[in-house]
Amino acid sequence: MVEKTNVQAVHDTLLEEFRRDDRVMILGEDVGKRGGVFRVTDGFIEEFGPHRVLDMPLAEASIVGVAIGLALAGFRPIAEMQFADFSTPAFDQIVQEAARIRYRSNGQWGVPMVVRMPWGAGVRGALYHSQSVEAFYAHVPGLKVVAPSTPADITGMLRSAIRDPDPVIFLEHKATYRAVRGDVPDGDQTIPLGTADLKREGTDITVFAYGLMLHHCLRAAETLAGEGISVAVVDVRSLRPLDAATIVREARRTGKCLVVYEDNRMFGAGAEIAALIAEEAFDDLDAPVMRYGGPESPATPFNKPQEDAFMPDPERIAQKMRDLAAY
Repeated sequence: MVEKTNVQAVHDTLLEEFRRDDRVMILGEDVGKRGGVFRVTDGFIEEFGPHRVLDMPLAEASIVGVAIGLALAGFRPIAEMQFADFSTPAFDQIVQEAARIRYRSNGQWGVPMVVRMPWGAGVRGALYHSQSVEAFYAHVPGLKVVAPSTPADITGMLRSAIRDPDPVIFLEHKATYRAVRGDVPDGDQTIPLGTADLKREGTDITVFAYGLMLHHCLRAAETLAGEGISVAVVDVRSLRPLDAATIVREARRTGKCLVVYEDNRMFGAGAEIAALIAEEAFDDLDAPVMRYGGPESPATPFNKPQEDAFMPDPERIAQKMRDLAAY
């Protein structure tokens, strides 16, 4: 075991995959000489050269379009969106092209490509640097969408994403980059995409979360443990495909379920998780499935008081847990 931060886990895993497979490439804004705005690719261009570490212009549609071409030509490209918000100009390439090439070619062509997206609020990034974009992409068959939030999960799932034969949206929550630390197993271990993970056992209520909200929920669960309320916390970590079996099993264990996500509550990924539980575990529920998400604001505010009001936090999550436990 080696202790790492989340951003170290991304850097180290990319480095290992670059050294393991010379088809792996990365392209994006400032990924080369600058080493990435978050320093994820620091030193890469010196070791692997400009033919595998491509500094691209401010044109996200071109970044993803070129990555699709490279994938079709037999490479394993990683397209970095400097911030997830910047992926909207590339939406056509991701959704209309990458997600549908296997279908439209009757299975003859795949697009083994990863689109890395630093996402989420909590860093005073405001508009264009703080959005939650997972629901946009998780809606689309043909894409895989994962949001691991611990160093071990990032390591195992990033390896799987790079080696996957189809396009993967890989979400990395910026606010956890240097704030979250954890042990990473030695060796070439992978974590299958499409799997959730029970991060904390509990008997009274079950909470489902991903990204930064996972860590907030774990803190809230610790608070409630001191009040005699036992909270299970499930890290969804894969939004497409969802691990329906694990989600339903853990929902049935307690019969009281809360889904927490920082995206706008309406039509967010949490709505799909809640619907799955309501359909598949209805007979075992002792309360309606609850959701707690962000407000109906077009964007995350810049100033600290308003951003704090926008974001679910451990204290407010703990109160939602109390409300559900008392139902």
